[in-house]
Order: sequence, then structure tokens, then C-alpha cells
Amino acid sequence: MSVTDSLLPSQIESRLQSLVIEALDVPLGEVADVSNVFIEAGKVSVLIGFKLPTDRWVASLSEQLWAAIKDLPGVESVDLQTEWQVEAGPVMDNTAAIANVKNIIAVASGKGGVGKSTTAVNLALALKAEGASVGILDADIYGPSIPAMLGVGSKRPEVIDQKAMVPIVGHGVHSISMGYLVTEKTPMVWRGPMASGALQQLLMQTAWPELDYLIIDMPPGTGDIQLTLSQKVPVTGAVVVTTPQDIALLDAKKGIEMFRKVNVPVLGVVENMATHICSNCGHEEHIFGEGGGQRIADAYDTPLLGALPLDLSVRQMADGGCPTVAENDESEVAQLYRQIARKVAVALVRQSAQASVPIIEISDD
Repeated sequence: MSVTDSLLPSQIESRLQSLVIEALDVPLGEVADVSNVFIEAGKVSVLIGFKLPTDRWVASLSEQLWAAIKDLPGVESVDLQTEWQVEAGPVMDNTAAIANVKNIIAVASGKGGVGKSTTAVNLALALKAEGASVGILDADIYGPSIPAMLGVGSKRPEVIDQKAMVPIVGHGVHSISMGYLVTEKTPMVWRGPMASGALQQLLMQTAWPELDYLIIDMPPGTGDIQLTLSQKVPVTGAVVVTTPQDIALLDAKKGIEMFRKVNVPVLGVVENMATHICSNCGHEEHIFGEGGGQRIADAYDTPLLGALPLDLSVRQMADGGCPTVAENDESEVAQLYRQIARKVAVALVRQSAQASVPIIEISDD
């Protein structure tokens, strides 16, 4: 039997499909398609098409792939080719889709002060660092903070033919915010319907470029504005931010319930201020409680995407217009944000896969 005959492409493909990618901690088959498996003179050539951005870690995949198939008879080398393309995720109402935007991710919290905006902007930057095209909409109309965090607070968006605004770019992320249209001293004394209408206009009348992900930094709470946005904006999935303390967890539950009522999948929970490490002595302490994020994630059968420390540098960098991931994406905290971003990207791919499976209904008719 020849080497080519003994090295069945289907056997190689099967091994690769089940290979757990170290950078993502998921089987390759869940986030990619294996194709063009070809064997010649002991050299295996394969093309893997990923459904999420891979720029930061794909270089390490060759070693994993080689380790998975090197024991097969006659295998002498492997030539790996990869590509990736983010697909548009399923939404309840496709007719409301935003032009050029594939996936909309709402970052929400049941209450203010839990680090929602900091999480939203670092999530956007982390997805950008993976290679994706990313935008962010600052939907906190009464307290917009994204312009300051991106270091572009004094700029004004260009208007195209009096019809659309060009988003402002900060650290490679395309952004729009009410903060670009008013001064810091202008109070937004608007009732809920007015604020909701203004935010929909910001979203719909922005000339977004081709975006793999659009992050919406939602206002805190679960009131009229949040409910209207959740119903009328084609959100692909939501990330709920909380702190470990019981009062924050109660409000986070309300946020999860809100998204469930409007059929928006919750991609997971981010626990902020999970622990504090003293900068002088190194003592670690759970100031706001311990394990709260995991408990709420378990209660709602959704993953805990990550637990972030209470870190002075995170606040300082965000206030300075250069958030953690933009300032030093190799730092320990930035690595946590990048892990969260990868888990969000994986969750969206899995969600799309589940939506593509037909539902078979059996009746007595």
C-alpha cells in the first residue's frame, strides 16, 4: 500500500477537527472548516478557514497541527495555510440590519459603576488586536465616556451630504457618541423616548465602514432606553458586566432577564473588580465578595467570560485616553481582556452554528 493510500485525508481531517486550539480552548472544528487536505510524498497540505479573527495566535497553530498528525504512517511534514472571515450572526429581525455591520454586541450592566464602559472599550480594542474591524457606539447618552477613553473627546464627526456622520477613529476603533455632538457642560435633559430616538439615529445615520463587530456601550440599568434599544437594534448577542457584590449581582440578573425577554442571547458574564492585590505587599483580597460572577453565570447557564482585578492602572489608562489594551496589550490585565474577546468571538460562532441547525417539529397531524 502506498504512502498516499495509507494517509487518508479523512483521517487527517478528523484529527484536525477534534484538535483543541490552545489559544481558544475549543476544538478546531467548532470555529473553522478544514479543506483542501492533500498528501504528496509525505507532505501534508491543508487549508483551514476560521470564522473568527486569528491574527494574534495563528502562528502557533502549526506546531499543534504537526503534533496531532506526525504519528501517522509516512507523514514527514505539514504545510498549513489559514484564512479567516467573520460571518454575520443571526438576529431576530434581519430587516433591521445595519449596513456594513456583521455583528452587534451589547455590553450592559444592571447598575452603574461596575466598569461597563471600561469593559466595552477594552473589548473593542482586544477584538481589534485580534485583527478584526471594530466599531463602538456610546449609547450612554446622559454620561458618554467613550470619546474620553479613546482620547478623541474634542473631535467632531464629519457629515456626508447632511445625511450621515463619519465615525471618529481612536486607537483603530471606529466610534460614535453623543459626546462628539455636545460639550462637556451640556446636560442631556431628555425623557426616555427622546433619548431612545436620538440613539437610534446615531446608529442608523452613521456611515459605518465594513465592521466585523460593533460594540454598543449600553446605558446602565434596565429602563425604557435599554428595552427600546434591545428591541429595535438587531443585537447579535449581549455581554453583562457585574461586580461580585450582592447588590450588583441582583441588578445583573435583571439585565440578563431583560435580554432574554427580547430574545437577545447572552454571550456571557464579565466580573469586574473581582480581586484586589496590594501594590505594596502583594496581599490579595476580595473586597467586594468572591465568586459572584461565577454564581450568576451558573444560575443562567451562561459562561463566565472573565474575572478582572481592581487595578489602579486600568482606571488611569482609561482616564488618560489610552485604555489598557491600547497602552500595553501584553500586560496581565490586557491578556485577560484579550481572553474575554476571544471567548466572545467563539460564542458568536457557536451561536451561528446553532441557528443554522433546523428545528424538527413532530405533530400528530
